[in-house]
Amino acid sequence: MHPLIELIKKDMVPALGVTEPGCIAFAVAKAKSYLTSKPERVVLSLNSGLYKNAYTCGIPNSSHYGIKYAAAFGLIMADSQKGLQALEGITPDDDRKAEQLIQKGRIIVKLSCISSALYCQATVYSKHEECTVTIEQSHTNITSIRLNGQFIFHNVIQNRQDTTPLIHQYSVKDIWEAVRSFSEEELSFIQKAFDMNMSLFKEGLQSQKTVILHQLYRMNGNTIFSKDVQKSASLLCNGAIEARVLGLEAPAMSITGSGAHGIIATLPLYAYSVLNHCTNKQLYQATALSYLICMYIKEYSGKLSAFCGYGIAAGTGMACGLVYLQQGNKEQIDHVIRNMASSITGMICDGGNHGCVMKGMAAVDIAFESAQLAMADVSIESVHGINGMSIEDTLKNMGEIADPGMRETEKVIVDILKKK
Repeated sequence: MHPLIELIKKDMVPALGVTEPGCIAFAVAKAKSYLTSKPERVVLSLNSGLYKNAYTCGIPNSSHYGIKYAAAFGLIMADSQKGLQALEGITPDDDRKAEQLIQKGRIIVKLSCISSALYCQATVYSKHEECTVTIEQSHTNITSIRLNGQFIFHNVIQNRQDTTPLIHQYSVKDIWEAVRSFSEEELSFIQKAFDMNMSLFKEGLQSQKTVILHQLYRMNGNTIFSKDVQKSASLLCNGAIEARVLGLEAPAMSITGSGAHGIIATLPLYAYSVLNHCTNKQLYQATALSYLICMYIKEYSGKLSAFCGYGIAAGTGMACGLVYLQQGNKEQIDHVIRNMASSITGMICDGGNHGCVMKGMAAVDIAFESAQLAMADVSIESVHGINGMSIEDTLKNMGEIADPGMRETEKVIVDILKKK
């Protein structure tokens, strides 16, 4: 198996709701599983990115939002064996129990640091026991478990600056050429992402909570696939995003640890493919390119930063996929990357919340416009703005705008959230 295919396969993970509440619930449930007596309270320590992203996002099948409720459900009912789907199956009775826990002050949340590097530490206490689970780098990557003060698991993680990520060992040309060589059979696993993300969209279409989805549906002529491919793409993508951030009971296929990234990297391409009668092979190859360009940027920006990674990183990947579906060449891939770098780079992330839909609408629209310009061989030249003299430098610059560039922005966003 080609290393890039293996990389995509490993990174594609189903996630119920926003991945940050899923991470919190998973950590709490894992710590709870080691206690032999009834768990009573939780203390969480989160990096700023995780804190921000989980602050007001919906909990699947619950009327509640945010960090404390994610932790409360982790204590009450979450199953750590389900990973990022640990919150599956919340009942009205669970909702009431979570409210009581929070009202009694049994869930404590602390900010550990201002950082784009994912960090979640959950300590669960019973009357006579305690267990601490620490997660770092990715949403289910447990690096230590401490039971009653003694480590029962400890994995020293490598600093990401010490090694070159696999994706950065390839140039954009290498990635483009590799994608073109992949067969339909090799990439057929990607179909799961389309199936899952479309099911999430359809769940949103049946819900009255998803107000933007229904308006986008009306704007698209009261149909899912209209003659306007851009409106259809925005409907699919942002309808699924809205369903996800509001906590509807259906998973998304995540990429780079984010369901939103996985949605925007796939569904606009699916809309284009349906309306332009592309083959499955073309769609799978375009999606593989979309995923890999997203990963390239995210390795520089970090998992959870102050810029909108799903709009900027995954949106840029998707724009490359659009060019690919139009049989664009390598130079036109470069064009679309420079156009995206010059447009929405720097758009903030103020957590996983209803506002993500607006950012998604902006990202889909600019991706389509950037692709249209690129296919006409029109782009922002390398000399301008944050574009680099090589296309790889441009992708690096996009990521570094987030980290280290927007660390102070991250602090300001968190301070604003704390005042609410």
